[in-house]
Amino acid sequence: MFRIRRFFHQLVADAPRLPGVGAVQPITLKGINVTDPYNSAGPYAPPAARPAPTSTASAKPDPIAGLDVSESWKRKFRLIEKAGGPKLPGFRDLRPGERLRVNFNILGFLFGPIYFLIKGLWRQSIVYLMCTVTLVVLFEVVGLGEFSRAAGYGFAALYAVRANVSYYKKVVLGETTWL
Repeated sequence: MFRIRRFFHQLVADAPRLPGVGAVQPITLKGINVTDPYNSAGPYAPPAARPAPTSTASAKPDPIAGLDVSESWKRKFRLIEKAGGPKLPGFRDLRPGERLRVNFNILGFLFGPIYFLIKGLWRQSIVYLMCTVTLVVLFEVVGLGEFSRAAGYGFAALYAVRANVSYYKKVVLGETTWL
């Protein structure tokens, strides 16, 4: 056993080295490629790194990067773009966490009209608030007071669901809508 090891090390010591790598070139011994198991990576070698593309002409500029909003809003805007824009045709292609991030705003749910006013969506705030008040008063007059509370929760959900897409339309697309 000792002779075989010494013979192998002598073969490895005499083998030419690859430039700059320090690994030994494979040696053919009786038709079998032999490498130094102590200095070669073997089957666990990391994959060769691909060179980065140098052409930036094909890359589109990111219009969201230059917006004057927080990073969390930029992430939401990128997710809305990933889903296909404000109509969200590719909504099902998003992961569940991304869907929730695009489709629900907790501050919109809790503070509804005030949140929309702060974000500059005053037209939608006025329309949704007028619809809410009208529906609640109508239920109270008809005698269905139990449904007025449900209508309030329903409009709170409407604020929560529409907040992100409406703000995207205002900031990224420059659109102002009433609904």
